[in-house]
Amino acid sequence: MPKLSCVCLGLLLSAGLGAQTRIVTDAEVERVHKSTILIDTHNDVTSFTVDGMDIGKPNPERHTDIPRMKKGGMGAQFFAVYVSSSFVEGNHAAHRTLQMIDTVRHDIIEKNPKDFQFATSVADIRAARKNGKIAALMGIEGGHAIEDSLRLLRDYYALGIRYMTLTHSNSNNWADSSGDIEKPNNGLSPFGKKVVAEMNRLGMLVDVSHVSDKTFWDVIAVSKAPPFASHSSSRKLANIPRNMTDEMIVALAKKGGVIQINFGCNFLSQKASDSAAAMRPKVMAAMKDEMKALNEKFKGNPGGLELARINLSGELSRKFGMQPATLQDVVAQIDHVVKLTSVDAVGIGSDFDGVGCVPTGLSDVSMFPALTRALLEKGYTQSDIQKIYGENTLRVMAEAEKVSTQLSKN
Repeated sequence: MPKLSCVCLGLLLSAGLGAQTRIVTDAEVERVHKSTILIDTHNDVTSFTVDGMDIGKPNPERHTDIPRMKKGGMGAQFFAVYVSSSFVEGNHAAHRTLQMIDTVRHDIIEKNPKDFQFATSVADIRAARKNGKIAALMGIEGGHAIEDSLRLLRDYYALGIRYMTLTHSNSNNWADSSGDIEKPNNGLSPFGKKVVAEMNRLGMLVDVSHVSDKTFWDVIAVSKAPPFASHSSSRKLANIPRNMTDEMIVALAKKGGVIQINFGCNFLSQKASDSAAAMRPKVMAAMKDEMKALNEKFKGNPGGLELARINLSGELSRKFGMQPATLQDVVAQIDHVVKLTSVDAVGIGSDFDGVGCVPTGLSDVSMFPALTRALLEKGYTQSDIQKIYGENTLRVMAEAEKVSTQLSKN
């Protein structure tokens, strides 16, 4: 076997392709981790703070709280403004959106001013970093939140929303979802294309997580700014509709976008996904006994009920022997995207507090240094990890801001 030159070997390692792991010291992990602006583009703890959970205190039942965010070295967090599809009935989606925006701005930021700094731009994130605070941003999850109104979209932007996931698991009147298998997959409607155009004009990131494949390709065709996937993973490694095919990942990268890796077990590993499917009949039977109490506890809060149901499903799946994903599965997902495209096309979108099963070794926001160690052991450089953790996301945001400025001049 011919010997690799030092230059070639360095290139392979920097691309995350090194077959062997290397020895990494605690000091190196700490130095590299502190050099990054760690940006997680999706966290659903808001569905609990809106019901009174105090993010400032330890909350071992959840994946997220301030003490663990600090321990994990969080630099910026996009908090999910998640709007359950159940709020569509009776046109309550906008009302719920405003409640969720308020829980970020009031319950999280205003109540914890020493820890969080409200951010809406690249400059704001970097300023929060200089101030020693966690930048707090918002992204809407579920395009039904705008109730088919560009006026509401503009209002949400004015309140601080900086991305919108075009659909959730439900299709809406102008975009189809990967979770809606019964509706014909027509992608973006003419109005849906207007929504994307207005998001481009505003500088709001277009999020393709949850959308159908046809909707994704329509976004690639019409968006003037790079879209991104706020919390998705590779379908090649975990074949579920919510994940992205290799062709989609490559197209997103060519457009300048980024796929933010989701930490949900079934997103990460085919073994975990298959194991969860095998456990489902037992889980569903066991859940019947628990759902009555949950329905009463979350009466009038369908969003909280949905997440509680997801968490219960994950808990029961593990009880019945589900094969969980691991930290190494997260590294494998990152590595797959890098091999397909480059280190410029991947980031972090954990979906903490929005999934029922998280990977062993990376089970809450405090454990990001373990991922740093694993990436260093795999051969990723400090520069690579800085890109994966934050600089790629900042680049996409900066490009959206640039496109907005250009379109506003026309």
